[in-house]
This record gives sequence, C-alpha cells and structure tokens, in this order.
Amino acid sequence: MEGKVRYELEFPIMSSPQLLYQYISTPSGLQEWFADNVNSRGEFFTFVWNDSEEKARLASKKTGEKVKFRWIDEDNRDGDYYFELRILEDEITKDVSLMVVDFAEEDDLSEAKMLWENQVSDLKHVIGSV
Repeated sequence: MEGKVRYELEFPIMSSPQLLYQYISTPSGLQEWFADNVNSRGEFFTFVWNDSEEKARLASKKTGEKVKFRWIDEDNRDGDYYFELRILEDEITKDVSLMVVDFAEEDDLSEAKMLWENQVSDLKHVIGSV
C-alpha cells in the first residue's frame, strides 16, 4: 500500500496573527473549530470527533507563527504523519493567511482538502473573519 501524500492549503484570514495563534495552539482554541473536544497533558493532545479519538504530540511550535502536531500510535510513539498550522503575514499588505500542511491517501485527497476548508470556515466564523 502506498503512503500518504503531503499537501498544503492556504486560507486568507482577517485576524491578527496573535489572535489566530490562540486558536491554533491551545486546547480551548482548537476545540472551538478543529475538534469536538481537545485535551492536553503536557505535549500530548487528544482530539475527539464524535466517537473517534486521535492522539498527537506537539512536535514544535513557534509562538505567534506555527504549531506542528505529530500523530502518535497506541504505544505513544511518533507516527509518520503530522499536520502543521502556520500563520503567514505579508510584510507589505499585512494580510494574514493560515497555511495548513497535512497528509492524506491519494484517493482521499479531495475529501481531506474539503474537510480542512470546512474546518477553517468554522475558524473564520469563530474569529469573526467572514
């Protein structure tokens, strides 16, 4: 079986980078738009959607700029895949965008992108960036 393919999506967001960072880096912020429930213990985050639960480790973060979560397996070992949320700010126009880096099976790529579009749409509603 083939591995997953990496893809990037960029979404313009009417928000300050500082406010946006709160929504991508904290359990309470992520719970507002990304998952039904988000819990964290140290660097480990648990994301809950309906009846499914996924665990990830906060692999890296740069305050005000980006967070990277690496999915972990049942034995709490790092998996091969991660997702990264990066805040981009145009130096001249000061326009802010959210860059999403994720992985999906080739067959599920359009569905995975649509899921991110829906989730980021929820994020924009929460922030008031519609």
